Formats: sequence, structure tokens, C-alpha cells
Amino acid sequence: MGDKDIRMLVEAIVDYLEWETSIKAHGPHRPITRDSLILIDFLRFTARKDTSWEEMFTLHTLKAFSHVSSFKHASRSLIALSGFLYSNGKIPRPLTIPRKPIDLPDPFDPYLRQQSHRVSPNYLRQMKGLLASFHDYLEKHNIALAKLKIEDLDHFLAERKVTRATRNIYRYCLRGFLRYLHRERRMMKKDLAPLLVGPRCFGEQKPPKFLRPQEVQKLFASLPLSTPSDIRTYAIVLLAYTLGLRPAEISTITLDDVSFRKRELTLPNRKALNPITLPLPEQTIKALAAYLAKARPKSPSRHLFVSIPFPYAPMQPISVSQCISKAMKHAGLPFSAYALRHTYAQNLLHLGRSIYEIKEMLGHDEIYSTQKYLYIHVDLMRKVLFHETL
Repeated sequence: MGDKDIRMLVEAIVDYLEWETSIKAHGPHRPITRDSLILIDFLRFTARKDTSWEEMFTLHTLKAFSHVSSFKHASRSLIALSGFLYSNGKIPRPLTIPRKPIDLPDPFDPYLRQQSHRVSPNYLRQMKGLLASFHDYLEKHNIALAKLKIEDLDHFLAERKVTRATRNIYRYCLRGFLRYLHRERRMMKKDLAPLLVGPRCFGEQKPPKFLRPQEVQKLFASLPLSTPSDIRTYAIVLLAYTLGLRPAEISTITLDDVSFRKRELTLPNRKALNPITLPLPEQTIKALAAYLAKARPKSPSRHLFVSIPFPYAPMQPISVSQCISKAMKHAGLPFSAYALRHTYAQNLLHLGRSIYEIKEMLGHDEIYSTQKYLYIHVDLMRKVLFHETL
């Protein structure tokens, strides 16, 4: 490592930290002080190892530095620095940590390839991990798919130490795979999918929560619009409130899905394979236009919502959910992101929509899923019982 390489790394770190400071007001980011300490530590590491500029931003160097660094998750700062340098043409490619591939045999792999065009990448990874565990379970107990019984599925799920909600997601994934085995591959004589159900919960310990009109007003009155991150959050909250979209659905919206001329939003890859085109209210249209004009950074991604700090990657469902939850907390409301979806269902009920219409608007596969979102319409009940005016 020569003096030229040292100077290049010092200049790169200084430029990156100055850039990070300049975007401090534009959204969430890692603490700059911590980044600077990690990068100075990296400078010392490369000097001691006599690392050349060409070797600095490689996976080998990243792993070696992460192993000796006293900072937890130090690799994140290096990956961010490499992304900054790549965008400025200083290095040929940014650092990425490759995921360990999961190889599955037939019929698991063909099924996953089929689903890759229908579900989000995050959900596909979760599905692949579950099916990999299911394959291992079948191998361990010497169970052939053709001889699979519902008791085997129950035993497999019983071994998963997860929450009830996660277990429901697992059942949903396995039902899709079972239908594929029975209907398309003809590997199973009987369709076990309808039998793989969980216990019905008639008394929910934590029933769905929704916002009352005054709480909706309080939420929107508290939303600031001073930074690009604020403008993005405002658009996200409106999509969740006016269309009842899930965080995962909001994260997968692309620029091609929004038609400002027709005032429509198309969701081609909706959960449960129920594509739909929804009308966009005027307030939501304006919020999306403001976000695209003033807040969305120039990104090669076609996703509508991207991260505000570099590298402007597509927002993940958890990030969308966190945006909404932070907005709720800022307004002093004790609700999660899904409360806006519950509120949307309540509003449709208030407008006199049938439960079947609400089921289609929410994108549910079963009517039971829709019933969980709906409370008794208190105003309507008072009208029937006490002849009050709504």
C-alpha cells in the first residue's frame, strides 16, 4: 500500500462524511460520529495490512475487517462508503454481502420459480426458508410427498417455535404448495390444503384497532412536510388510509403502476393473487405528485418508494411499516401501521358496502379474513335500536 492509496482512502472518507452531513436533514441515517470512528478504524486496518486501493473494497477485506473490528455491524458503514464511491465512479462495483443460496430439489424448486413472479422478494425468501425446513423434516422422518398426511403437517408446524401470526403465515405458504402438488403436479391424490387450518379465534385477545374520525384528523394534522422524508411518509400514510393497502403492497408499487391521467393505481402482484386497479382520491394523487416532484431521489429503481439516504434502494415492507408507526407515535396515537387498513374497512362498512365488496377491496382470499377486520357498526346499531339519526 503506497502513499497514493492512503491519500485516496482518506479523501474518500472525508468526501463521504461531508456528503452524509449534507443529507442529515433529509431522513433517517446512521450516526455520523459512529461512521467516522468505524472508517478511521478501517483506515488503520488497511494501513497495517498494506492493502492496496483495488483490494480495499472487496468481500475478503470486508470480512477480515469485520472480524477484528470492535464495532458491531461495522460492515454497514463500509458498504455505505463503497456505494458512495461507486456512484461517483471511484470503484468498479459496490460491496454486497451475498446470501447463502438454498438449493431445493423438485418439486420445491419449480414451485418457487413459479411463485417468484407473483410475490415480493422478501416473501419469496421467507417461503423458501420454510420449504427448505419442510424438506429437511420430510428427509429426517423418511416421509414421501405422495404419502404425506395432515398429521405430518401438524407435527411439522408444532416444531416451529413462532408466534401465532407467523404460524398462520406458514400455513398459508404450505397450503399453496399443497395445492400445487395436487392440482398441477398430480403428486398427491388428495388435496390437503383445505385441511391445513388453525383454530378459529372467536374471542380475540387483541382485536383489530381502527381510528375514529377525530383520531384521523389528529394524525394528518400532526404530519410535517418540511423534509423529503416527511413528504414520503405523508404519501405512504395516505395510501394506507385511503386504499387500505398493506405495508408490503405499498413497498412493491412501481412508477408504472400509477396512472395520473386515469387517477388509478394498479396492484398486479397483490397478496393471494388478487390483482386489482383502484381509483386514487384527489388528495392521494396530489401527495404522490408532490413526493415525485420534491422528495424522491434519482434512483435507477422503478419502485415508487425508495430510501432517502444513499443508495436509494427500494423500501422494504418493514421500513414502510416503521414510517407509519412513527407517524402514529408522533401524533400521540397508540396504533400500528395496520390500524389504517382496519380503518379503511370500517369506512367502507360505514358507506354501506357489503362484506363481499369489502373482501374484494381488501384483497382477501377468504371471507373469514375480512370478518376479522370489521367491528359492529355502532352508529348503525344505535339507529336501529334507538331510532337515532346518523
